Amino acid sequence: MLTSLSLRDMVLIDRLTLDVGPGLTVLTGETGAGKSILLDGLGLALGARADSTLLAPGASEASAAASFSSPPGHPVHQLLAGHGLDAGGELLFRRVLAADGRSRAFINDQPVGVALLRRAGTCLVEMQGQHEQLGLADPAIQRSLLDSFGVDPALTDEAAARWAAWRAAQAAAVEARAAADRTARDADFLTHAAAELEALAPEPDEETRLAELRHSLQQDERRAEAVAAALEELAPRERRLGPAASVRAAARALERLGKPQAGAMQPVGKATEALAALERAEEALAEAEALLEELGENLAADPGRLEQAETRLFALRAAARKHNVPVPELAALRARLAAERAAIEDRTALAARRADQEAEARGAYLQAAARLGAARAKAATLLEQAVAAELPPLRLEKARFHCRLAPLSEASWGPQGVEAVSFLLAANPGHAPAPLARAASGGELARLMLALKVVLVGSRNPGTLIFDEVDAGIGGAAAAAVGERLARIAEKTQVLVVTHSPQVAVHGGQHVRITKEAANGRITTRATPLAVAGRQEEIARMLAGARITDEARAAAVSLLASPRSAPRRKSART
Repeated sequence: MLTSLSLRDMVLIDRLTLDVGPGLTVLTGETGAGKSILLDGLGLALGARADSTLLAPGASEASAAASFSSPPGHPVHQLLAGHGLDAGGELLFRRVLAADGRSRAFINDQPVGVALLRRAGTCLVEMQGQHEQLGLADPAIQRSLLDSFGVDPALTDEAAARWAAWRAAQAAAVEARAAADRTARDADFLTHAAAELEALAPEPDEETRLAELRHSLQQDERRAEAVAAALEELAPRERRLGPAASVRAAARALERLGKPQAGAMQPVGKATEALAALERAEEALAEAEALLEELGENLAADPGRLEQAETRLFALRAAARKHNVPVPELAALRARLAAERAAIEDRTALAARRADQEAEARGAYLQAAARLGAARAKAATLLEQAVAAELPPLRLEKARFHCRLAPLSEASWGPQGVEAVSFLLAANPGHAPAPLARAASGGELARLMLALKVVLVGSRNPGTLIFDEVDAGIGGAAAAAVGERLARIAEKTQVLVVTHSPQVAVHGGQHVRITKEAANGRITTRATPLAVAGRQEEIARMLAGARITDEARAAAVSLLASPRSAPRRKSART
């Protein structure tokens, strides 16, 4: 809640400090005394738009500071901590405005941006005036108020959790689909290349083995050709007899000489030696021919093997050139392409699973949102009935308050559900319900806001509520009803009200009179706390006007003595 407000060099104020306590504080004074300046100063301290016209004449700068006490766990602490600010139990909001319109903002004397100052301020203070209803006119806040009024928090929590789960599933599905699409563009190439290498089935060291085999087979081929040539020489095709057959024929011719006799001529003996030599030559030639034939048979055992080896080797090298890798890396490439092809299938399957999971999460969210929507519809009826009961005493008996639920487009769905909540008002019979800001005059709207606050107090409690002339245009019983309702609200939250109505003022637990006084050659605004006598005199002035009569004083005493009047506190300094 607000504990103090300090203003310096602002319009008619040179220096002013106002201490504020819990409950209802009323600010009264004649028109033009400066009551609105206090609210403008508070607004400046809370991040409202800076205007150099707020500076007092001749001042180089103006300042506004507001102190607040807030319980542990208040949303403002979380907000400030998220920006690295020390947010103890006591908070000091301060704004310094220069003559050129520029300003500096501080929270607990730490420099901050005006936007953060404003966000933190809305966590602590809500202002309601004839022409400005901060908070209640915001559709998001209206939905929050309805939920706080009559919806089980478990339903809102469930919808928010289901929304988060759906969004996470949706993001995962989008990512999986994108990955599948990226790999699908290369699917044809990968499929063809992987199938080609699968058919080729290269092995890591196959090129070396094939090259060695090819070289060996080529050597064998050359050896076979040499053996064939040797055999050809032993048995040339153009002759009838080969060397072995010629040797045998020569041996048979010598055999006809017969065996040498005793006393035979020497040439016959030589023939025997020649025959023996021919026999040895025949045996050697036969052995050589057999060995050559055997060698030839061994070398020519698989005549197509060299061609097969060369074909395989050339196929491997062609594939390596095609994929721009060394032949030994073809086997690894084959495995990699197979893995990538499998990944395409896996990503496609994953994308399908993610799509199913997204659809399931969407359905769960819609079910939770439907339960939340049904609860809101019931709460809206109860809220309309509760507000309707508050309108007649506030001279709004002809007005009709409506809480309307409207379905949102899917693009606008969110953690808060699938419907928008709107507070509408038909100010007179026959008028169509319209948004609050356009449905009534300033005074009517302010009283409607008061009725809403009476019904919703505690549903969304910013800590401090400020009403600016909520009693404008009414008096008597209606003004008394306003005062009673302000007092009821003040039982649960701090309330400040600027009022011209004595029927409202008597309900204040603290009464501050705002006056203009001449000091040091200038007019300045003062805030004076009122004790019993001063309060009676101020109420009498409000009743009688410029000339206070004894009858007005007696009426003031009577009003202050009513059971609804609150106790008084002295808590202002000037």
